[in-house]
Amino acid sequence: MWHTYLNATTTDEVVKVLAEKGASARIVAGATDLILELERGVRKGIETLIDVTRIPNLDSITLDEDSIIHLGPLVTHNDCAASKLIRERAYPLARAAWEVGAPQIRNRGTIAGNLITASPANDTITPLMALNASVTLLSVRGERTVALKDFYTGVRKTVMQPDEMLVDISFPAVTPTQRGTFVKLALRRAQAISVIDVAVVLDLQGDTVKSASITLGAVAPTIIHATPAESFLANKKLDDENIAKAAELTRDACTPIDDIRGSAAYRKEMVRVCTQRALKALRNGSEKDGMPEHPIMLRTTTTADNRPQTVARRPSSAGAPIETTINGKPYTFNSGHGKTLLRLLREEAGLIGTKEGCAEGECGACTVFLDGEAVMSCLVPAPRAHGAEIVTVEGLGNEEKLHPVQEAFIQDGAVQCGYCTPGFLMSAAKLLEEKADPTHNEIEQAITGNLCRCTGYYKIVEAIEDASKLAAREASSD
Repeated sequence: MWHTYLNATTTDEVVKVLAEKGASARIVAGATDLILELERGVRKGIETLIDVTRIPNLDSITLDEDSIIHLGPLVTHNDCAASKLIRERAYPLARAAWEVGAPQIRNRGTIAGNLITASPANDTITPLMALNASVTLLSVRGERTVALKDFYTGVRKTVMQPDEMLVDISFPAVTPTQRGTFVKLALRRAQAISVIDVAVVLDLQGDTVKSASITLGAVAPTIIHATPAESFLANKKLDDENIAKAAELTRDACTPIDDIRGSAAYRKEMVRVCTQRALKALRNGSEKDGMPEHPIMLRTTTTADNRPQTVARRPSSAGAPIETTINGKPYTFNSGHGKTLLRLLREEAGLIGTKEGCAEGECGACTVFLDGEAVMSCLVPAPRAHGAEIVTVEGLGNEEKLHPVQEAFIQDGAVQCGYCTPGFLMSAAKLLEEKADPTHNEIEQAITGNLCRCTGYYKIVEAIEDASKLAAREASSD
């Protein structure tokens, strides 16, 4: 899919390569969109991928002395969903980040990548637009900062030049008088693209709105403000009549299209409904209902708020061997550089327990652990394995003793055709590392990225519950 894969260790190195290669090079961080675009032929002429995940200090979430929040370009959706700072001072972004994909996708996908992909249905653009965010772009020519409202020129189009790297996302933290939320409407509870989404940030004085910011996703070529509704709400009480009128004005501000996920008429009406829900939730103080206090991450690394600074691993040059550790054993691969991690594991390593179900990050059958995080291996470039520690389903147990999750799946009959089972086992095992005694809801969160076509998931959930009890008994007997 690509000719050259570079593991960069500095941003200077990145922009030099971009300046040299131009439009034939792309930066790789999460790669959850880029891999699919390359495989589907949407992105043509890409010869060089520049992996920036080895560069130190790019995964930080900070608040500066001017109360401006900064997100580094490697901050993931799970980082935002778990961040105490984002949840308290930029809640709409935390909510939107948590609504993206599934835990495996959120562990890899970055906020910066979501912004750059520039789809009007990308969830995190909407709250960041409402929060008045800006992005900083770096090239060999220098830095420039662009307001997010000026960043987009159309569907999947931005002002970003081929030689530029996004190095910072910044926006004012909400003040004590401000509150905000994000509401997403999709065709299923998880792993779904927005039919429409709405972000609202209000500055309140008692029950009166001093100012409002209302932004809409998936209803126009770019994320838009509902300007008439924002103007109407200024200096108005947040009562039912004004909420209803503001919701109608928001509906009238959008220009959606008909597509497979919904008609234009349906989208317009759902904009009204979701805006009304958001405004009522903010008035009633219930905007955080449904958002778990501690979302399941499927990772055992710390969050971006308090994790140690990223340590750059030894990079590999173009075409050099991929040296990695899989299930505790060292591997060296001299082929497979142009593949996904899934195919590298199956074809080069001969570890066929990891399955290809959809090859687009939807089914979770290819779930593995990459440096302590559950990821969809079908969306990870194979060279990312260099210097990494990987665990596959073959590494959960051994010939002498199965993992408690494996034992519980057998005991409870949670295995049907078995094709999806390796992915469920991996998600369940990582969940129990993260939380030894998960609730029913937390188990459901953990497997939102895993599809089973044979069952209603009841036996699978039961097996994970029993596995936690089994693990606890084994731990107490050691």
